[in-house]
Amino acid sequence: MLFLQRAAPSNPSSLAYLFGCGGKGHAIAVDVHAEDVVWFMEQAAKQAVKIDYVIDTHIHADHLSGGHALAQRCGGEYGLHESTTPEFAFTALKDGQVLTIGNVTAQVLYTPGHTTDSLCLVVADQRRSADPWFVLTGHTLFVGSVGRPDLRGEEEHMGGLLHDSLFNKLLTLPDHVEIFPGAQAGSVCGAGLSGKPSSTIAFEKRFNPALLADKHEFVAAILESLPPQPESMLGIIQRNLMADA
Repeated sequence: MLFLQRAAPSNPSSLAYLFGCGGKGHAIAVDVHAEDVVWFMEQAAKQAVKIDYVIDTHIHADHLSGGHALAQRCGGEYGLHESTTPEFAFTALKDGQVLTIGNVTAQVLYTPGHTTDSLCLVVADQRRSADPWFVLTGHTLFVGSVGRPDLRGEEEHMGGLLHDSLFNKLLTLPDHVEIFPGAQAGSVCGAGLSGKPSSTIAFEKRFNPALLADKHEFVAAILESLPPQPESMLGIIQRNLMADA
């Protein structure tokens, strides 16, 4: 299993990933920042893998995505959830869809709440087990926190969707599954994020203070502790929806 976690140089709170099957030379890049395109190309060459898919877990509001640009450079497919509406062609990913890259599989999990198009990727190394090994949680579940639901309005409704995505999908994964989020401490996409960039389902179930089982309490608690919205948020979102972002 090839696995690399990348903190953006200009914003170390934001995390991107390259993972896949080194033995058969295939990989997936996730939540690439605009400044990281060259790094991903260099790492793919160094690891002797082809990046088959470049995926954004949602249309980001806190940084410019390099996903579409990387896909064009490496010849891979640029994937977003099927509900997304950018101004360019993309691979529409569906809930439950499985992407196969060599011995590694990544199952798409649709998890609306932070945004309407949020998704996670549940990853398994088939050489070891068909059971999931880790999940890339984007901005849905963080270490010690959860994503904010207010960036596009309808925050109470979105908060309810976030609760459903967490409790009906992510937290039903086996306790041993590792969590790798799209952000860590310092991000404005959630409150109280840990500086530790990974965890497990079991640890978050037990110690994540945001995971309140009662939906009304969950939504109220999140909305009471929101950090300021990302700077230039609307402009960033618009650029990420355009082909020349």
